[in-house]
Amino acid sequence: MKRIVLTGGGTAGHVTPNIALMPFLKEAGYDIQYIGSHEGIERKLIEEMDIPYHPISSGKLRRYFDPKNFSDPFKVIKGYTEASRLIKKLKPDVVFSKGGFVTVPVVLAAKRRGVPAIIHESDMTPGLANKICIPCATKVCCNFPETLKYLPEGKAVLTGSPIRQELFAGSKEEGLSLCGFTSDKPVLLIIGGSLGSVIINNAVRSCLDSLLEQFQIIHICGQNHLDSSLEGRTGYKQFEYVKEELTHLFAATDIMISRAGANAICELLALQKPNILIPLSAAASRGDQILNAASFEKQGYSYVLQEEELTGESLLKTVQYVYDERETYKKALKESTLNDSIQIIMNLIQTHSK
Repeated sequence: MKRIVLTGGGTAGHVTPNIALMPFLKEAGYDIQYIGSHEGIERKLIEEMDIPYHPISSGKLRRYFDPKNFSDPFKVIKGYTEASRLIKKLKPDVVFSKGGFVTVPVVLAAKRRGVPAIIHESDMTPGLANKICIPCATKVCCNFPETLKYLPEGKAVLTGSPIRQELFAGSKEEGLSLCGFTSDKPVLLIIGGSLGSVIINNAVRSCLDSLLEQFQIIHICGQNHLDSSLEGRTGYKQFEYVKEELTHLFAATDIMISRAGANAICELLALQKPNILIPLSAAASRGDQILNAASFEKQGYSYVLQEEELTGESLLKTVQYVYDERETYKKALKESTLNDSIQIIMNLIQTHSK
């Protein structure tokens, strides 16, 4: 039996694509081992799946001043030693890395031990962790055509991002029932990221009356962002957070508003939902969401509304435009070459396994 080491952590976006690959890896006969950090979100997610989990020391490498910059390099060195021992012990045929700082020691250790490593870059431009890993990687997968120019020509592969198959298993009827909605009015779903977005929430609620004239609205607004004054409003259902029910809500949805994190928009692409992207502003991030959104708009998958331009009035006009043009967006989404990411990545893994 071939063995694969998966690694990735720090955020859910660095873990869920690995989880999406697991059923296909098992079907292909791979024994799966996971290397992650001691306290990252990945540990809970992977251990819940009964996958052997091996924690290592992990430190963050920063481009800005922070007192931890003096201690974290020693954590990375310790993590490298631990990862090297694990790779020697586990003897994997291949390593697949989804990103995050915990992956740096693992990919470097794989190189030292002669194990092929395939890494995946979610965003338009490689983050610092993947920049360090790229010289040690056998292949580098990416989500955007524009990313290819930032990667070594012989290593770069445009794959898209692995999507959890359960996202496609939802029931429209169940989704409508969860919200108390009917089937005779289209559904608008708003997701402001895992923590919610105050600016998006406020814009939606400022034009809620007008939106409800045409749409039923599912509003996933983030923890502590519920508006009690809107509870029981006909055609409007708000959630702080949704887990298992999300597949059903997706199935019931006709049009979406979302942030532009790489994994989130790849899910929109796979689900073929006409969408409006409101990327995090450059003031609140390194600007990766702005670049991600621009690429999707250029390819005809999304309409982009910048956060600085977001008002109730601009949101209302944009929603109406995208809904009117929904068939054009559906056509572009359906024709995308990035909808077969799992098979492309599985082929790479099987080809480069020792």
